[in-house]
Amino acid sequence: MTLTKESVLEALRKTALPGGGDAVGRNLVHALAVESGVVRFVLEGAPEAELLALRPVLEGAVRALPGVKSLSVVIPAGPSKAPGGGVKIGGHAKPQDGPLPVPGVAHVIAVGSGKGGVGKSTVASNLAVALARAGKRVGLLDADLYGPSQPRMMGTTEKPASPDGQTILPVRAHGVVLMSLGLMLREDEAVIWRGPMLMGALQQMLGQVKWDHFGPLDVLVIDLPPGTGDIQLSLCQKTVLDGAVIVSTPQDIALLDAKKALDMFSKLKLPVLGLIENMSTYVCPNCGHEAHLFGHGGVEHEAARLGLPFLGALPLALEVREAGDAGRPVALGTGAAAEAYAAIAAQLIAAGVA
Repeated sequence: MTLTKESVLEALRKTALPGGGDAVGRNLVHALAVESGVVRFVLEGAPEAELLALRPVLEGAVRALPGVKSLSVVIPAGPSKAPGGGVKIGGHAKPQDGPLPVPGVAHVIAVGSGKGGVGKSTVASNLAVALARAGKRVGLLDADLYGPSQPRMMGTTEKPASPDGQTILPVRAHGVVLMSLGLMLREDEAVIWRGPMLMGALQQMLGQVKWDHFGPLDVLVIDLPPGTGDIQLSLCQKTVLDGAVIVSTPQDIALLDAKKALDMFSKLKLPVLGLIENMSTYVCPNCGHEAHLFGHGGVEHEAARLGLPFLGALPLALEVREAGDAGRPVALGTGAAAEAYAAIAAQLIAAGVA
């Protein structure tokens, strides 16, 4: 028997649900994909608690089919108000006229990169903490929706609350107000959404999150996904931003992609507030020898060539990785890395964007 969408749907139809009916008949199964034994679908259209109870039943029915190698069932925390209360994240975006300010926020800074793997999310979390330590009221939005890592880096798994099924109350960690799709999903749960759902989620996290729940914010730091895709485009077109900070490592290959990010923001008419060189220098903790594993100074040279501010160079250090994994950003402590982030935060404050 060949595994197909039809055979998966038939198995789901034959699985009676505790509340009556079946998942297909009740239109709970969406975005079903079957390829080479890999089955994926989104389960939505009922209160989250009910869907969580139904998921193992449906998973059991699908796993019993011959040819199933792996199965992923995603329960998004859905769009607008779900039956039975709660806020859903990830509905289709509604049309909007022009860029709008983020309610309760004075300044908005986007942190971007041309490619993944350059430490952009680490920079975003530590920059937010450094700004908070400088006395600013700071928010952090994890807009890297396919790979939301800020809950781990900020050391929190607290679920955002919703008092009315519409407004979302953010959480707070290390003095920073935080919102991330990762707070609504299991840490190992994939986000299998198409563009319209992603755009809906982004708009909700900007417009429906009560960013001033703990008091008005001086600055909101947005951790963008890598690259130059839909989320960056929608953010620039629909949100009033003060500017963007570009993160890159020093080597030529990384700078090629950083230049694409610079070009994108130029075309979208968003000011670039400055460039940051990450993983710039490695100092051996045993002998003190300084090495430049990815080169050195390439980002500063590019900033000078373009006439843009060079915000600083960040070290490649074991403590940065350990701090991120432990959920306590290195900017909370002392040492070279913390001092570098404090210096970058001071420059943004002096520029009047934080």
